[in-house]
Amino acid sequence: MQADTLTPSVLNRTQLLTGPVSVIDYRCTAGPSATPFTEVHGSYSISYVRKGSFGYRARGRTFELVAGSVLVGRAGDEFVCTHGHHGCGDECLAFHLTAEAVEILGLKPEAWRSAGLPPLPELMVAGELAQSAAEGRSNVGLDEFGWLFPARFVQVDSGRAHAVVAAGARDRGRAVEAALWLDAHSHEQIDLDRAARQVGLSPFHFLRLFAKVVGVTPHQYLVRSRLRRAARLLTDDERSVTDVALDVGFADLSNFVRTFRRAAGVSPRGFRKAAKGDRKIFQERIAAPA
Repeated sequence: MQADTLTPSVLNRTQLLTGPVSVIDYRCTAGPSATPFTEVHGSYSISYVRKGSFGYRARGRTFELVAGSVLVGRAGDEFVCTHGHHGCGDECLAFHLTAEAVEILGLKPEAWRSAGLPPLPELMVAGELAQSAAEGRSNVGLDEFGWLFPARFVQVDSGRAHAVVAAGARDRGRAVEAALWLDAHSHEQIDLDRAARQVGLSPFHFLRLFAKVVGVTPHQYLVRSRLRRAARLLTDDERSVTDVALDVGFADLSNFVRTFRRAAGVSPRGFRKAAKGDRKIFQERIAAPA
């Protein structure tokens, strides 16, 4: 979760970069017993959820965020985070921007909106690249990603509608439980029936509920979980592209290459080169408008 005022005993905050765009690693251990309370966004921010889940309420809208989702915070907006699902906590890589930085990216600060975005392939692969830089596993500097990730968000998010979750607490819990299970088992071969059984629903009702709460279908989330893991593994030179595809759950190499290229705008091998610092690939593909 990206938050500004949670107590240190619940939230571990590590400042990785300062400047017009600052980068912070958040690790939250809050569980179902934590009492939700109102907080205030202290800056314009974009947080990539790399692990866990949490609920987010702001400006009368409710969002359930899972691994691969993105939380957008507007300076001055009040918000509440909830942790009622399984007590797994969450981890985020957050980008905080000044009003001047927002304008440099081509937006007016007043147009910025607090919201939660579902897992989107373009942002997931960019988020994993940023995470690799944060961990020192990339030759691209985190200061570069400090601008590249927000810029990619602006490109991808332009014109998107932020849907309101109109589901009860029990249904939201079921959907998040299913998302956590899918993420943990994404390397396996999973069909709709098997996923629906995990939460005790018929395939039809599960499909409708999951899409309503998470913002994508179960299959879309499964594939995107695989792509997120693949992006991380591709920063490691020791694994072949074929091994990466098989390890994350793709049974067919050509399907993996085609799916990854659609998401990242570049082939898996090109992505690996980009992670190692190929600026031309960044400029022409990964950082290009969506």
